[in-house]
Amino acid sequence: MAGAAVTITVDDAQVRAALGRLIEQLHTPARALRDVGEYLLRSTDTHFRQQREPDGTPWPQLSDVTLQRRLDARAGTRGKRGLTKKGRAVLANAKILRDSGILQDTLRYQLTADGRGVAVGTDRVYGAMQQFGGTRAQWPHLWGDIPARPFLGLDAADRAEIVAIFRRQLAR
Repeated sequence: MAGAAVTITVDDAQVRAALGRLIEQLHTPARALRDVGEYLLRSTDTHFRQQREPDGTPWPQLSDVTLQRRLDARAGTRGKRGLTKKGRAVLANAKILRDSGILQDTLRYQLTADGRGVAVGTDRVYGAMQQFGGTRAQWPHLWGDIPARPFLGLDAADRAEIVAIFRRQLAR
């Protein structure tokens, strides 16, 4: 080059090292996925406590048949009397999907086999019926049709928190 010149040499070793760490974190996201799993368990627990779907829609109320079955089970009088005014008052605050608490207590998360995803759910077969609903035709052992009461899923706040979890992981 004729005349005056300035030569700039870029030492990109630090940049390449940082990019290498970032690529490694993206290939092995297990730590962030465990954080996502823990977060989703807390979020799902909130759905149960609020008796709402992930999008905030209230779950359908318990049917009179279910209320009667719960009252009879507590009184030991299955099918021997109708649902009284007092009995209805006692069960008015009955928790939906929380009669025994087993379904809520069996919620777990696990990383997928390849370590690049996370699944949240329950091992209870009836969890699917509660999530998606069911009819006596599909589930002959039921005493009536069951409306869907989704407890698993994401809302906008959940999605934002998952993004934040990954951002925090990448910032480490």
